[in-house]
Formats: sequence, C-alpha cells, structure tokens
Amino acid sequence: MHSPPDTSALYPKLQRDGFAFVTAETMRGLLGEPQALDDWHAFADSWNDLAPDTYLAAQGRHRRRRHATFSIEADGELRRAAHQPHYQSLQHNPLQGDIQRWFRPMRPALADGASLHRILQFSYELFAALMATPRRWHVEAHQFRIEARAGEPGEPTPEGVHRDGVDYVLVLLIDRENIESGTTTIHDHDGGLLGSFTLTHALDAALVNDARVFHGVTAVTPLDPTQPAHRDVLVVTFKAVA
Repeated sequence: MHSPPDTSALYPKLQRDGFAFVTAETMRGLLGEPQALDDWHAFADSWNDLAPDTYLAAQGRHRRRRHATFSIEADGELRRAAHQPHYQSLQHNPLQGDIQRWFRPMRPALADGASLHRILQFSYELFAALMATPRRWHVEAHQFRIEARAGEPGEPTPEGVHRDGVDYVLVLLIDRENIESGTTTIHDHDGGLLGSFTLTHALDAALVNDARVFHGVTAVTPLDPTQPAHRDVLVVTFKAVA
C-alpha cells in the first residue's frame, strides 16, 4: 500500500514564496520511482504521438499537445472525466482567452496508466495539505511538446508571463532534446522577478501557487539548427471547486 511521501519541506516554499523548484533526484523519491512509474517508458514515449496545436499553428507557432481532465474528491478518489475543452479567461490568457479550445485527448492507456495516476496522486497529497478544509478538485493534465527550428524559437508560454487561473500548477519535465534556454521565471503581481530556474533533467519539476505568483518560460532555440529540437513537459493544474 502506498505511503504518502514527506512533502513537508515544500509547504513553506509554496506558501511563503509561491513556488518551488524540485530536482529530478528529489522527485524520484517523492513519486516512488521506479516502482510507482512502471509504465514510464511508454508514458514518456507518448510525447512522440502528440497532435499539432492548431490554435497556435494558425499564428505560426509550433506546439503539439494532448489533454485529459479529471476530478479528485476530497477523500482523494480520482476519476477521469469525459473529454472536454480547455478554457481560460482573456484575463489569464490574453493570446487565446475566452474561447473553448478542443485538443486531442490523451491516449486512454496513458490517462489511466500508473505514471500519470502517481503524478496526480502526489500532486493531490501536496496541494490538498495546503488547503484549510478538504476540497474537491478539477484537474487538467496537458502533454506539451514545444518545437524549435532554425530561425524559429519555440515558445513554451506564447502568452507571456501569466497566471493560469487555477490554485496550483505542476510542471514536470519529460525530455529536452537539442535545445538551450527554456528558463522558468517567477514574478510578483507587479512584474518583479522572484526567481528563475531551468528544467534540464527528466522529472525536474516546478510547483507554482498560481494565486500568489505569475510564471513564464523563455523561448527555446536549437543547439544544432540542422537537427530536430524540442522541449517536452507535463503540466497539471489543480483548481478547488467545492
């Protein structure tokens, strides 16, 4: 039976600073890798099967993604929800806000698989402990691949420094190939820089208290412009709904 990991060191960082950078080594221990992530190879490989983000492609940007939605009850029970659009207000996404964006769904074997469920359970254990009372959560999981090409940097956050309009965010690096930069920056409400770090190893993670801080990621460029270049991340958002 799974024992909750000791996430207590992360609580003050999220409450006081509004964010935390967690190294891959630490995340492996928190997630219980490799036993709890026994489908990790297939999970990571699924980033090669993402669909073009047609909303951004219309603006000449190169991003691929898939999307899944879940609910987590106050007692931690996880359910995958029916496929549905992703929506952000114009206030939180000035580039593509106030529209329903339908993305290709995450493959069922991955959405129901061990790796994603362990990541969601870890996130629930961490974020629920930060709430004063038990809550039900609306959870969205996004697979992103940002592609960089010669003369065309990839933009992980084309909307710029922003909030997602949720309570908490986990950004987990899956892979980065032939790229440089991609630095995560954290800002206060006046735009002041609070911190920065770069996810460089698979399972490096950024944890964000979205109500407290803004975040962005600098553009990525290919180290070798003649070769494919990409940045793969899983983004999970938690919003308390009851």
